[in-house]
Amino acid sequence: MKLIGFHPDADAEVTEAAQYYEVRKSGLGSDLLGEVERALDQILTNPEASQRIGRRVRRKSLWRFPYNLVYAAYPDRIRILTR
Repeated sequence: MKLIGFHPDADAEVTEAAQYYEVRKSGLGSDLLGEVERALDQILTNPEASQRIGRRVRRKSLWRFPYNLVYAAYPDRIRILTR
């Protein structure tokens, strides 16, 4: 199984977005994090399915929120990058 890791800036972006949505409406930040988890599961299941935007880099759009997970796929791991 591949490992998945976040660039520190990407991790901070997700955290800030979740906090932003949580302030707007209680529970919405958790919904965003759940959507990120679903996207991560899909990326791990089939990393080549998302749109290619570079040699190793792909973009996975979130279904409910206007965000993308930009990631690099390596043989042994997935690295979530910043936008």
